[in-house]
Amino acid sequence: MIIKKSPAEIEAMKEAGRISAKVLREVGARVQPGISTLELDRFAESLIRLEGGIPAFKGYGGFPGSICASLNDQIVHGIPSAEVILQEGDILSIDTGAIVDGWVGDNAWTYPVGVISAEKQRLLEITEKCMWAALDAARANNRLGDIGAAVQEIAEEAGYGIVREYVGHGIGRKMHEDPNVPNYGRRRTGVKLEAGMVLAIEPMINIGTHMTKQMPDGWLVVTADGSPSAHFEKMVAITEEGPLILTTEAGYTRPV
Repeated sequence: MIIKKSPAEIEAMKEAGRISAKVLREVGARVQPGISTLELDRFAESLIRLEGGIPAFKGYGGFPGSICASLNDQIVHGIPSAEVILQEGDILSIDTGAIVDGWVGDNAWTYPVGVISAEKQRLLEITEKCMWAALDAARANNRLGDIGAAVQEIAEEAGYGIVREYVGHGIGRKMHEDPNVPNYGRRRTGVKLEAGMVLAIEPMINIGTHMTKQMPDGWLVVTADGSPSAHFEKMVAITEEGPLILTTEAGYTRPV
């Protein structure tokens, strides 16, 4: 069941979005060669709590971290570890979330570690472009397929694989609500988008195959062929005036 939010509830969700966005930016600014993903995780948790939030991921389904930290061919759900030390040329997907007054915020970004290859840089640029196109499609009276098609058209034109087993989602009092938001689809198909829906839109794009592999820890997901993967995510409310991005620090913005 899709749970639509009132204007007042969307307003209340903004603080969870603000904290999630601030923590993501601050953690991303600390991405550099030689730092461990556990150090980034500890910083993120302390900042979430300092800002008045609760880490949304910690303990969720038994997940042990306050962030997901996924490196190179790792797509999502990487567990922070003192043994994972960032190296020059890596790319790191960081997913952060905060709970404020029962509302959940959720966002992600993929960061370069030092100087990266042109191949990886293009992947980051294309995946971010996919995200913005999908956010722009999150408009009342569009269909869910319009969001997925916006991602698919850009990614496939670039020759990339689109992760299918893991998708975006509705969000609100729970981290994952209906509907699922795939990163592929056909325009003008699927659930009609209506004002009050709040979605976490999160393209996961691979340089190589779209196929994935679940690792033995039950959390980490990697590309089946070992190719690099990127992940970008923002939380957006659908309003009569257009898409309203909630995971932002400076006011609340709409895509161009």
